[in-house]
Amino acid sequence: MNFSLTDWIKKNVLAVQEYALLAVRSLRNLFTGPRYLGDTLQQADIIGVGSLPIVVLTGFFLGAVLALQSANSLARFGGLSFTGQLVSLSMVREIGPVLTGLMVAGRSATGMASELGSMVVTEQIDAMRALGTDPSKKLVTPRVVSTVIMLVMLTVISDLFSMAGGATVAVFMLRLDGNQYWSTAWQSLGLGDIVMGLLKPFVFGFIISTIGCYYGMSAKGGTQGVGRATTQAMVSASVVLVVTDLFITQLLLTFFPFK
Repeated sequence: MNFSLTDWIKKNVLAVQEYALLAVRSLRNLFTGPRYLGDTLQQADIIGVGSLPIVVLTGFFLGAVLALQSANSLARFGGLSFTGQLVSLSMVREIGPVLTGLMVAGRSATGMASELGSMVVTEQIDAMRALGTDPSKKLVTPRVVSTVIMLVMLTVISDLFSMAGGATVAVFMLRLDGNQYWSTAWQSLGLGDIVMGLLKPFVFGFIISTIGCYYGMSAKGGTQGVGRATTQAMVSASVVLVVTDLFITQLLLTFFPFK
């Protein structure tokens, strides 16, 4: 099979166009009825509650590792007492939102792609259209809304448990005062840190859900096509999330620079 650069470019441009249309349509559906609140709550339970254990565990142990690793460098300069500040700023500003986004992408974006892809190849989507139901309103928008809301909540939980993991290491392994750790951790956080830490999950949640839904809705080729869509959703969501994080960070740093 001969490779054609022109066909490859056209294929990818078309894919970007279709994804953009799906993303815009998912937002437009918020302002028109009908609204499927039950489906939104169901997806919130699947995405939020289902992802809670892995987010809590990864957040706690990453905070512990971050405190342990940073303590070695801080001790050289007599700054061991700043461990709480380093953990809180690192997790709230950057690591917490990105880590939580990647965890949810690995679990939820693949789940959306496989579920919707299975509905496509079994012609359930076509049957839904024949009955007069808009698949984007019924299937896509509830997943987008629930992912955005739950990712913000999961990020906050991840930040709290990461600081708790850092406190565990600081108190029991580094022999630091627990009150001092928490006071420096909280006092070091400013408005810009909180805005940056909470704005990113909104964007990441939208990216994860729309990419997962796009690959699911465009799945072709039976069960093998569903498998390919699931893999592509995971890879694409993770890559786009990390790339987007760079631009969001650069933009927010112009408004909330480090002090």
